Amino acid sequence: MNRFLGILLVGIGVASSPYRAMAQASPEGGPWHMMHDWGGGWGMILGPLYMVAWLAILVAVILFMIRWMGIVSPGASAPTRTARDILDERFARGEIDQDEYEKRCRALNT
Repeated sequence: MNRFLGILLVGIGVASSPYRAMAQASPEGGPWHMMHDWGGGWGMILGPLYMVAWLAILVAVILFMIRWMGIVSPGASAPTRTARDILDERFARGEIDQDEYEKRCRALNT
């Protein structure tokens, strides 16, 4: 789990590094200019969509990493066991004797 958190933190740092560079190197008069220039209105429209897209990409990467590390496998479910399987296992372990086993088998078959 520590390995996963380390990879996740490095990924977040790498993904956010272009934004830090853009905020520090605004050519039109410093970092504050970028915050006040909306670019003719397109920033208001595309900005939220861009943030949602990055959030979706981040969630997809996290889910991929979880599956890749084997924490959760797709389509994995507990194998279904029948009552007969459980009865066979109990008889094999010696929890019940043969008479009890046969009695319960008859009860299950009816």
